Amino acid sequence: MATQAIAAQGFIGAGRGTERVAGRDQAELVAEHNARMLAGQRRARRGPTPEALFTKHIDNTRLQKMADPARAREMRTFACAMALLLSLFLMYGWQHFSAIEYGYRLAAEHQQLQQLEEQNRELLLTQAQLTSPARIDALAQQLGLQAPQPGQVVLPNAETSGGTAVMAEATAPGIPAN
Repeated sequence: MATQAIAAQGFIGAGRGTERVAGRDQAELVAEHNARMLAGQRRARRGPTPEALFTKHIDNTRLQKMADPARAREMRTFACAMALLLSLFLMYGWQHFSAIEYGYRLAAEHQQLQQLEEQNRELLLTQAQLTSPARIDALAQQLGLQAPQPGQVVLPNAETSGGTAVMAEATAPGIPAN
């Protein structure tokens, strides 16, 4: 109770000077203060002109809408113009995104081409290493092969000194030819 009286004294002292009012008069002062604050806020919200609402009693049930051919023609023209504009916009967007997609495809193909060129270089290097005469010579020596003796190698397209072709003969190993 004492705290309420002290709070009310502070509020009343701040709002209206130093007069002290007890009981119901104090509640009325608070209500009055709140009403003034609310009215000030409403005035600030709506501006200089007051709001006025009027009730209109109009019966539009018997009205019928009449067709306006000029307005219909304008709306059709506007709709066609907007459809044309939309189709042009969509076509531009389609071309733009297609160009971007082709750019990505081109980049992917270029990357694949570089990978294939690198693979081709590696295969050529492997081929050069495998067909190296020094390597073939070393493998032949490991297998116990020797260099061919003169006259042991016969080329298929070569002709003999007499100008006649030589016929190849097959002999079985271990059986002496007569």
